[in-house]
Amino acid sequence: MTKPAIGANAPAHKSDPKPALLGVACGLGAALCWALGFVSTRHGLKVGFTPADLLMHRYVWSGIAFLPLVLRAGIGNLCGIGWGRGLVLMVLGGPVMSIISYTGFLFVPLGHGSVIQPSCATLGGLFLAAALLKERISFSRVFGAVVIVGGLAVIGAESIGHIGPDGVLGDLIFVLTGLMFAVFGTLLRHWRVSAFAAATVISVVSLSLLPVYAASGGLGRVMALGLGENALQAVGQGVLAGPAAMYLFAFSIQLLGVARAAVFPAMVPALTLLVGWLLLGEPPTALQATGLVLVLSGFYLAQRQR
Repeated sequence: MTKPAIGANAPAHKSDPKPALLGVACGLGAALCWALGFVSTRHGLKVGFTPADLLMHRYVWSGIAFLPLVLRAGIGNLCGIGWGRGLVLMVLGGPVMSIISYTGFLFVPLGHGSVIQPSCATLGGLFLAAALLKERISFSRVFGAVVIVGGLAVIGAESIGHIGPDGVLGDLIFVLTGLMFAVFGTLLRHWRVSAFAAATVISVVSLSLLPVYAASGGLGRVMALGLGENALQAVGQGVLAGPAAMYLFAFSIQLLGVARAAVFPAMVPALTLLVGWLLLGEPPTALQATGLVLVLSGFYLAQRQR
């Protein structure tokens, strides 16, 4: 599979504001798609979907859409990635990580998972970049990591003081999935695999889980929840949180460059809390809002180059 030349066209558009505006619009669209994916997960669990049901919606539709691409590029060596590496990526950034993440929302409110998971992904990514990839980490990024930890401590205090052991378990689940995604991103850089190629391969390989899901009675369970709820999850999980977000983010990188586009994933926690408040009626608590402000400040510092 040919890898997109991410960021290759960015310098040519510096004098033209139109591509930059389009890049910003695509980046904001990607962040909103990811936020809507979090919100649809929370809604789906509340109306009766299981984590396995949401997993089916997340990967089946994108897997079917991407199957012709993988077949054309070569299924034998999994589009040049290789089956060994493909299966590792599938665990760390695919259905295994996703079903663990979905389970976390059974224990804690939306504001916890939508903040803790991306925060731990950022912290883990910074550590692994320095330890394994030997990248230089600036003082600003180290200080940003410390601020993020402070924000996570505030949110964790809410779990300990107000939710109880289940809340702590839920938070730890999102710490785990955030760190899994950090390893996933690090391996993508180390193996020089594009994000789009990885997402395509993971979606298609995940189709192999569909017979297991069907044999467990999952299809009958989701059909009982009605066409409307299933259509909502198919759009929220299978379209917005998957291919749509990936395409928009990749396009924003192409127009703006990696460094400028990196700010958009940092907007996901705030957008998730806002959309969850508007659509689900779950306003953030004072501790969640405080932790969010700290985390966003840390995100900003962690993305600076100096």
